[in-house]
Amino acid sequence: MKALGLVALSGLVLLAESVSADAVVFLYHRFGEDRHASTNVRLEQFEAHLDYLDRKGFAIWPLDRVVAHHREGRDIPDRTVVITVDDAYLSVYTEAFPRLKARGWPFTVFVSTQAVDQRLAGFMTWEQMREMGEHGVSYGNHGVTHDYLVRRKTGETDSQWRERMQWELDRAQQRLSEELGVEEKLFAYPYGEYDEPLANLVRDSGYVAFGQHSGAVGRYADPRALPRFPMAEAFAPIEQFANKADSLALPVRQATPWNPIIANENPPRLELQLEKRLPRAKEMRCYVTGQEPAELQWLDTAYTRIAVRARAALAQGRSRYNCTVPGPQGRFYWYSHLWLVVKQ
Repeated sequence: MKALGLVALSGLVLLAESVSADAVVFLYHRFGEDRHASTNVRLEQFEAHLDYLDRKGFAIWPLDRVVAHHREGRDIPDRTVVITVDDAYLSVYTEAFPRLKARGWPFTVFVSTQAVDQRLAGFMTWEQMREMGEHGVSYGNHGVTHDYLVRRKTGETDSQWRERMQWELDRAQQRLSEELGVEEKLFAYPYGEYDEPLANLVRDSGYVAFGQHSGAVGRYADPRALPRFPMAEAFAPIEQFANKADSLALPVRQATPWNPIIANENPPRLELQLEKRLPRAKEMRCYVTGQEPAELQWLDTAYTRIAVRARAALAQGRSRYNCTVPGPQGRFYWYSHLWLVVKQ
């Protein structure tokens, strides 16, 4: 951690900002599959991402190493990045793997096992994944079916839903163990969707889990749903990628409510409790999916508690509040909160 010292302003001595020990986790799906723009990155975009990380001297860590450091409260070097990929599409093997292998960089693939077991076109085979594993690629659990897990089936009871969720976890982990020797319990929510009952079940089954909401993994990030920056064509220009790679975790000690499901109050009110006052806290902005920036209300004079609320009701499906604060060296603190308006 790099301390920047003390700064005296107008006779007052203030503690200057320091760079946190955070890690940025990126999420990809497809590579060079231009007909799937919403989940694809163009190859020139991906190569620009890798060149930027290399040129700026980022440390590229395997995911399980970041998870271990986070679990144990150990410091992570500044500008540490993890590369993850969801779904096990074939272009991971044909396009991403050769480029990352050439640099000697690790990455993790979260596998939905049913598509691989059924040898569906457009997905990798177990044989291809074993080959990648020989070169440092690791694997995580993405469920069996890639279903919308928070959504109940027609007539499904809570008990039946929990049994189905446990099968999604256990069966996928069994196949990963049988085919790839996977022991680490890492889980990525399909579509990045979770609610509190699902997140608790995942945690109680021994997993550290990841979503698709933005932000760096800081010391207060909840291991039931750690953040990742999704990469797709519209969000993958190098300027946007650089801002995300350089981001810091907004030090949110508590978010209320944590559960993303919107029941009655729409737009929802989110209250954030920060660990400390940031020098430029008053410049916080919170952006809302498909809307103007949210209304903000500071709840204390120390600028450590804030209420965030969208200006209009959120649409059905997934939305996010993405909050940023200017930080040191032109970087941004970042926090994202998932919301789900689910039609039962």
